[in-house]
Amino acid sequence: MKIKELRNGMRRVNIEAKVVDKTAPREVISRFKDTTHKVATAIIADETGTVKLTLWNEQINQVNINDTVKVENGYVTSFKGEIQLNVGKYGKLTVK
Repeated sequence: MKIKELRNGMRRVNIEAKVVDKTAPREVISRFKDTTHKVATAIIADETGTVKLTLWNEQINQVNINDTVKVENGYVTSFKGEIQLNVGKYGKLTVK
């Protein structure tokens, strides 16, 4: 699958792309258990475009700029009008 094919609400997304940018991690409070998590955003790109990839906790340190990442069983959401790719608890993120 290519980035330009991603649409809000898609499930079971498998995609491979290059990391072109990554934000600094920030802390957020879980809405379930009053715990904090780290979250960052990576911009991934292929020949068809770019998309934001949400990274949580230990995923943040696994991914660096210029890495090629593979997302398996991811899903797409929309946040503030922009689509985002998420790995989720059933998905898998691999750095190649």
